[in-house]
Amino acid sequence: MPSTRSAYRCLNCGVEVPTWVGRCPACSEWNTLVEELTQRRQRPRSLRTAGPPVPVSEVTSCALEPVPTGVAELDRVMQGGLIPGSATVIGGEPGIGKSTLLLQAAGSMADQNRRVLFVCAEESVQQVRLRAERLGTLAAELFLLSETSLPEILAAVGQLTPAMLVIDSIQTVHDPDSGSAAGSVTQVRDCAQRLVQQAKESGMVCMIVGHVTKDGALAGPRVLEHLVDTVLSFEGERHHALRLLRVIKHRFGSTQELGLFEMTGSGLAAVPDASGLFLADRREKTTGSVVVPTVQGHRPMLIELQALVTDSKLATPRRSVHGLDGGRLALILAVLAERAGIRIRDKDVYSLAVGGVKVAEPGADLALALAVASAAAGRAVPPDVVACGEIGLGGELRQVGQIERRLTEAGRLGFCRAVLPRRAPDPGGSIEVLRVPSLAGAIEMLGLR
Repeated sequence: MPSTRSAYRCLNCGVEVPTWVGRCPACSEWNTLVEELTQRRQRPRSLRTAGPPVPVSEVTSCALEPVPTGVAELDRVMQGGLIPGSATVIGGEPGIGKSTLLLQAAGSMADQNRRVLFVCAEESVQQVRLRAERLGTLAAELFLLSETSLPEILAAVGQLTPAMLVIDSIQTVHDPDSGSAAGSVTQVRDCAQRLVQQAKESGMVCMIVGHVTKDGALAGPRVLEHLVDTVLSFEGERHHALRLLRVIKHRFGSTQELGLFEMTGSGLAAVPDASGLFLADRREKTTGSVVVPTVQGHRPMLIELQALVTDSKLATPRRSVHGLDGGRLALILAVLAERAGIRIRDKDVYSLAVGGVKVAEPGADLALALAVASAAAGRAVPPDVVACGEIGLGGELRQVGQIERRLTEAGRLGFCRAVLPRRAPDPGGSIEVLRVPSLAGAIEMLGLR
């Protein structure tokens, strides 16, 4: 006979405790314990094994050949395509385009005569049909199923034997044998485990949509990320057309690749030239504007950083950042004041990475500092100059990696000079390198004092 028990499980680390406490005893996070009512069933233990141990040299890797989806940026991120028998979770904010991306991938796979089952657990099949018409993915091998019951989904999988299964989303799928509600820690964990097991046994590709928390982390138990082979993060802002696809975990390849999409009326379109998109509307000879060559994964991109310095009427001046790290801005303002003599403690400072992209690498320190200095002095940085370098607390400039790739991209877009740390390696190419040892030296050289 099944017995019901009550326990509390942490949403962050998945640990189970018998009573509620404010702070998780395992991961020390606050207010992450939620109550679960589950039914224990006595099930016979499975004694199946995967076979006898074999030498690693005799294991064949032919089964791990990726299958291209037909969506270029998704294939770039996934190192060529999706691995048969793999399970992938894609997370992102509501309305960012997760369902659109997966429907495009499903339609492309179906066009390759690969059967696809798209489980629309949050929408009706009529709604998905309308989106498919708009995206042009009405393929004969694409099947839709509006179902939230896990046994019914697995039954449909057994009937169709698809090459690809899409679950949209895992938070709405539930197993009636479990006593907890849909979306609970137990349901998400158990349903995901069953789906991953089915994918491994049948060799199909399983794509799972996951909700995210207000902090942008994948919702549900942390064990969900451990169960699957790949975790993707689909990022962007609703007010910008740009969408970024990042890899957080990938058991079959690198996590350094970045996919770029533009949301259009007919779906997500690949962005082959990201730098040109970010700099398309740039106004030259504008104070507080500096271009930084960044590297997102293995992809060089030129991004415009802007700063605005105004008089403040507040007791504590405002420090506003958008697309940048607020802690790095505070550090740069302190170094500007103490090491370069630019004191703006009574000024409001606004900083922005143009285009809706997020810049977190230290190599953008120098460009952001020069943008603030330019805005404070009211003098523009020459439009043919890019800047790249990390700033230390002593005001010194430190080199960053992949300088050659950064400046090659800058030269392609017509930039002629680059401000770099003194010990930066010689990048070669046609761009003139302006080497400076410190932030104060860079400000003096560009005439921003």
